[in-house]
Amino acid sequence: MSELGIALIAAGAAIAGSAATGWYTRSAGFRQAEAARQAGDRQADALLETVRMTLREQAAVRVLDIRRQTYVAFLGAAESRIRAERTGRGPGDDDARLESALGEVVLEGPAEVASAARDVVDRLRRHEAPDNLLSAKAAFVSAAQEALDVPPGVR
Repeated sequence: MSELGIALIAAGAAIAGSAATGWYTRSAGFRQAEAARQAGDRQADALLETVRMTLREQAAVRVLDIRRQTYVAFLGAAESRIRAERTGRGPGDDDARLESALGEVVLEGPAEVASAARDVVDRLRRHEAPDNLLSAKAAFVSAAQEALDVPPGVR
């Protein structure tokens, strides 16, 4: 075989080898790109789920904070009305303030807390004894704490 023939065979083999290597490299590159895309998708999904969880937690905290404020406002109005009941003195808007606070508690719920708040107001309307009022107020506080899920050691 002549040198030209050997050179042509060597060149053909080199081209065929390069083509085969290039084809496998290209296929491997596509697989790596697909794997990288899938990994990126998983990371994006994980990040989105983290954001969703954070938003849900923040919404739950806001709901509890609004409830807490509502319950505190009711307690303040009830305490003002109880003080007026005992002393015969107080601002003239005690009843209206108490009714408004009761309405807010009924709207915020839950039903157990609303029921306890209604009991406080009903006892005030009946001009019950201070011990009965304090008992109803304690029942409201207990129901409110349970609704807010206050840990027992903190109560």
